[in-house]
Amino acid sequence: MNPEELLNDNNNQKKDSPLRSLEIDLRLYSESIREIAVEIMVEGLSGYPIFVAHQHEVKLGEMILDKEELNTDWNIHASTLEEFVEKGIIKQELKQRFIDNYKNPHEFMCVFTIVPEGANFVFFPYGRE
Repeated sequence: MNPEELLNDNNNQKKDSPLRSLEIDLRLYSESIREIAVEIMVEGLSGYPIFVAHQHEVKLGEMILDKEELNTDWNIHASTLEEFVEKGIIKQELKQRFIDNYKNPHEFMCVFTIVPEGANFVFFPYGRE
């Protein structure tokens, strides 16, 4: 492969990155997501809310923000650490490591982002009030 091919691939990837549109949607959804995170914690469902961001069909958590209804690019589901462990997405033996790395849920939303290339956890700051 030529270096030029690598450069072209990287340039196209940056330009077409779905994560740019996710950032826009997360800023738009920020207050709604924060309210749901607080609700999950106050109701004792979990101390570790996780939000699943995706653009396709996912059977994880409960739909809270529908991209079709809101005319945005991303669906957001609400879930918890407990569901992720139950479904084997986070292995039981790695649960404590996840907890140790989990950021303050009053300041950051934990977003499990699913894109065609894979999935990963992102901690995205809530907007300032």
